[in-house]
Amino acid sequence: MPCDDCHLEVRDAGQRRVLWVLLAINAAMFVAEFTLGIVADSSGLIADSLDMFADALVYGLSLYAVGSAASQKTRAARLSGLFQIALALGMAADVVRRIVFGSEPVSALMMGVGAIALVANVVCLILISKHRDGGVHMRASWIFSTNDVLANLGVIAAGALVWATGLRWFDYAIGLVIFALVLRGGLAILREAREEEATQART
Repeated sequence: MPCDDCHLEVRDAGQRRVLWVLLAINAAMFVAEFTLGIVADSSGLIADSLDMFADALVYGLSLYAVGSAASQKTRAARLSGLFQIALALGMAADVVRRIVFGSEPVSALMMGVGAIALVANVVCLILISKHRDGGVHMRASWIFSTNDVLANLGVIAAGALVWATGLRWFDYAIGLVIFALVLRGGLAILREAREEEATQART
């Protein structure tokens, strides 16, 4: 077997291992954070949990793309971006619903769950960092993991502000910030997928 093929097999195996771990972490955190987000009546936690769910979908699509042709990797990245955008719109709808009907977010749960999610996402970011140049499907995973860390920090900060002021609007605000982060990430990976397609067409 040519050495180049050996290198590709090792790289693909490494990507698969990392993506399986990321998929497991994000799926588990989605269930936990969504459940606790309902208990906490928190728009920020619900939005962050949907972000976890979106990432689990992204990692699943990236697993499908590992070792595939460049066109399939680009297709997986495009689907990842579309899933992110769809879930971002769902987050925005939840925030609007809470603004209209009201909510009573529990700040302690926001900060505690946000901190646990932050640790989980920092682990994910460290794991994916060395694979972020492994194709557009892996860059998608990197972009979304980076957004997750920012979202977790925002949830913790919003929880602290709700606790300090008693104002639920900080919870709504972080829900909208996470919506914007996820939407931006989805649009960014769609743009990268288009650029990758253009490059493939020229070669």
